[in-house]
Amino acid sequence: MKVYQTNEIKNISLLGSKGSGKTTLAEAMLYECGVIKRRGSVEAKNTVSDYFPVEKEYGYSVFSTIFYAEFLNKKLNVIDCPGADDFVGNAITALNVTDTGVIVIDAQYGVEVGTQNIFRTTASLKKPVIFAINQLDGEKADYENTLEQMREIFGKKVVPIQYPLTCGAGFNAMIDVLLMKKYSWGPEGGVPVIEEIPAEEMERAKELHQALVEAAAENDETLMEKFFEQGHLSEDEMREGIRKGLVDRSIFPVFCVSALKDMGVRRMMEFLGNVVPFVEDMPAPVDSEGNEVKPDSNGPLSIYMFKTTVEPHIGEVQYFKVMSGTLTAGVDLDNVTRGGRERLAQIFCVCGQIKTQVDKLCAGDIGATVKLKDVRTGNTLDEKGCEMQFDFIKYPAPKYSRAIRPVTESDAEKLSVILTRMHEEDPTWEVEMSKELKQTILKGQGEFHLRTLKWRVENNDKLPIIFEEPRIPYRETITKAARADYRHKKQSGGAGQFGEVHLIVEPYSEDAPVPDTYRFGNQEFKMSVRDTQEIPLQWGGKLVVHNCIVGGAIDARFIPAIVKGLMDRMEQGPLTGSYARDVRVCIYDGKMHPVDSNEISFRLAARNAFSEAFRNANPKVLEPVYDVEVMVPSDVMGDVMSDLQGRRAIIMGMSSENGFEKISARVPLKEMASYSTALSSITGGRSSFTMKFSSYELVPGDVQDKLLKEYAESNSED
Repeated sequence: MKVYQTNEIKNISLLGSKGSGKTTLAEAMLYECGVIKRRGSVEAKNTVSDYFPVEKEYGYSVFSTIFYAEFLNKKLNVIDCPGADDFVGNAITALNVTDTGVIVIDAQYGVEVGTQNIFRTTASLKKPVIFAINQLDGEKADYENTLEQMREIFGKKVVPIQYPLTCGAGFNAMIDVLLMKKYSWGPEGGVPVIEEIPAEEMERAKELHQALVEAAAENDETLMEKFFEQGHLSEDEMREGIRKGLVDRSIFPVFCVSALKDMGVRRMMEFLGNVVPFVEDMPAPVDSEGNEVKPDSNGPLSIYMFKTTVEPHIGEVQYFKVMSGTLTAGVDLDNVTRGGRERLAQIFCVCGQIKTQVDKLCAGDIGATVKLKDVRTGNTLDEKGCEMQFDFIKYPAPKYSRAIRPVTESDAEKLSVILTRMHEEDPTWEVEMSKELKQTILKGQGEFHLRTLKWRVENNDKLPIIFEEPRIPYRETITKAARADYRHKKQSGGAGQFGEVHLIVEPYSEDAPVPDTYRFGNQEFKMSVRDTQEIPLQWGGKLVVHNCIVGGAIDARFIPAIVKGLMDRMEQGPLTGSYARDVRVCIYDGKMHPVDSNEISFRLAARNAFSEAFRNANPKVLEPVYDVEVMVPSDVMGDVMSDLQGRRAIIMGMSSENGFEKISARVPLKEMASYSTALSSITGGRSSFTMKFSSYELVPGDVQDKLLKEYAESNSED
């Protein structure tokens, strides 16, 4: 195939809510460009995009699919992204490496929560947006209502390029107000009949054409002056104005299509080829040092690896974008992220699972390679002497988690390897080997997200696995001072074990004064601090240890062992076995034996003394609480509120945002375990939520009593 220069390349993301028809649209686009001779369908499981077994099984996209089309002497690289909110990581990746987003909207359902979420992502990344109103042939299709919704939510920048003459089963014609022509199709779609606009539609068409001309002229002073002088712009001038408007997000063109019947698709493709920005038209990306890197084919060679898949009979396939320079097959590059050197023996342009070998790719182009030694998603590969590195993709925090383990314990290592590979394919699958919870925690964007992984592990890798509810990372602390002492004594022939520790515990807080005197009952204990250790805890908070030993009651060489004993109990709290935090300990007395005292004796004595004092210090269990934001349609607002309140949520506020209601709440993590599934069920999948760790808060008394009882029972069973 031809080597396309940077000024001939356009990179486009195909986006939208689940069910909006992106995969069907991708098939029609490929067909119109001559890449495929026959359009596949989701039902027939033969589309270019959904070629992985799990996608054919479930009937929806799980991974983004990259394809290219040579159209109007230009190369269009398109990334078709899954629509389900659970797989949003694919869309975020795609938008970071492409330059324009085509957002597909189902004319039957209008603007959905998923549509808004992805639009917000395009806004944060400052990417141009084109809307394609699809399924105008659907029974419930309503173009006018959909357009009104779009203007309410996305603003006056939404400008129609076309409008349909009718919606529903009879949809077969539309008016194009950019070209001022009528387009109509036969029952099979495809090549349109292009005619003059009927008289009865001329007034509306002229009105919309004028609005489009004004929107295009706003983005260029020269065009604006010409518009005021002449009252109109030529087709080429309008294209230039729209292109500039796309780049600075001052115009969002709207197209009409029926992807299923292949109506309007070629016209939209013409717009993509003629009008949307080239790679070089967009603001240059920045490297990890904040330096702009222009897509210069003559610059130093640097490529960014943005996606990994594992495909049958091939193994790992690495997808990349050429950030600078010109890549040729057989070149050796340095992995500046991980170290090491890699040879790209073969490079490909891809169309789903079809790979076309090429010799050269210029800056701004997207391609793939195979059989690299040690490359991961997110790595940068540079030619010798080039020090560029890229790290610009930021993924959302996980919203759903499950503990995962193999049915057969001996398969644990095999599962670990599989999960590492899965994370490479989709970085929003996160894996944590939790020492605290003694579980492997799998995190993702929702139940479907994790269920998809489970299907793949069990069906592709033939490894049965079990999902369980993850334990909650509670914390333990104390609310008042208490004292205790413990003597560890053991004699079994020869040298024995002896150690006695007296200590006081109290809550720790920043800037608290050094302890001086404590009173318990009628006894007063004066402290003389000789030494202080502040131990920041990995799980948050501190342990502060004051050595107040006087008169040599305990030799200084045993103090480290005592601190180890305290840390043993901080790592496994006396109440529930959870981490303890924010405790101050004064070691003020004890006894030792000239022969039998050793480190293990004092470690055990300290551990038991601390446990007793902790239990007497009015201990409390803390639970993680998250800030949760829920976006819901107004008609289900009451049901969602009731469900949240049943989850011990504290509602912090409510507001309206772009036609949806936003609920802000603080919810204990324990109550969020099944929230993704419940919210989808309550709202019919029309809502979304985000959650972010906020703080640790005291659990209610009844919840604490239940936790203590469960822990005591589990210990008695052990």
